[in-house]
Amino acid sequence: MAQRKDEDKPQVPSVTVAVVAYRSGATLARCLERLAAQTCRDFEVVLVDNASPDREAQAAAGIVPGARLIENAENLGFAAACNQAARAGRGRWLALLNPDAYPQPDWLEQLLAASSRWPGVKSFTSRQVMDEDPEVLDGLGDVMSLPCIPYRGGYLQRDPGDTPEGQVFSPCGAAMLIDRALFLELGGFDESFFCYCEDVDLGYRLQLAGEPTVLVPSAVVRHVGSASSGGSKSEFALFHGYRNRFWVLVKDTPALLLPLVLPAHLLTAAYIATRKPNRPYLGVTLRAYRAALAGLGEVLKRRRTVQRARRRSILGIARAMTWDPRDLSGRRAVIRPLRPTRSAGA
Repeated sequence: MAQRKDEDKPQVPSVTVAVVAYRSGATLARCLERLAAQTCRDFEVVLVDNASPDREAQAAAGIVPGARLIENAENLGFAAACNQAARAGRGRWLALLNPDAYPQPDWLEQLLAASSRWPGVKSFTSRQVMDEDPEVLDGLGDVMSLPCIPYRGGYLQRDPGDTPEGQVFSPCGAAMLIDRALFLELGGFDESFFCYCEDVDLGYRLQLAGEPTVLVPSAVVRHVGSASSGGSKSEFALFHGYRNRFWVLVKDTPALLLPLVLPAHLLTAAYIATRKPNRPYLGVTLRAYRAALAGLGEVLKRRRTVQRARRRSILGIARAMTWDPRDLSGRRAVIRPLRPTRSAGA
């Protein structure tokens, strides 16, 4: 009798794959088809629909057998929807996959294999290539520069094809794997960000907690990028990008680094915003910084919580960043050998 009861228990998957849909009709079905074709079968899909007007998630949910659909009455943003999926999931691991990211058949298999090779690591990120030209990189993990201007490493560069496995500053939320309990323990994504830079904020908090992120070059996705928000130069993307990366700086930068980081950030952001290609968007940039300052009180409250929980040394945080301005200007990937973390302290 006891054996029969055990057999009746639902199988708990190793991975919960979270996909958030909003105006994703052009890409969502293809994304889910690629998930259905994974060589690793030990996963579940939690699909969160952020009140898409064309109801594409409802139509596509059946592509992956057993996928669970969460339907929101309004658009809660990417950050809040991912948190919903994490709470609803059952897997030990949480994989986040954008609806415009198309994983290779062995994507999950490669990520789980890396988790076995690195048993002490709880955060992994993928090799992202451009969907329209897979020989061009979309990113090799996220890099944090000294001025707290994050970027995807290697973005729009030719894929070298021989990238080593190693540590990056933070995972890219378009295609990442993280210990689900750790994600929830850290509070998940900061929902005030809505979308954009919420993954960098999480990655910075992982750094502060002494939790490294490893790039797995063999885990490959083809990525369209900003498909549901009008592209990287849309007012929506620019506003949230400028506002949120300033919030990342204020919330996550240790106090002893602020005198270096804050002036460098303001000067670098002003230079980027006033370059000729970006001048038409100057009004959006100014509006974003006004919004960032308006929300500063709440960000400072969250900063106190984040900094009290810091376990990694300031030297360790500084080493995880890049201090070479050529890395930022050239969007160069920064991948370091995995090294033991140190306890908190100056």
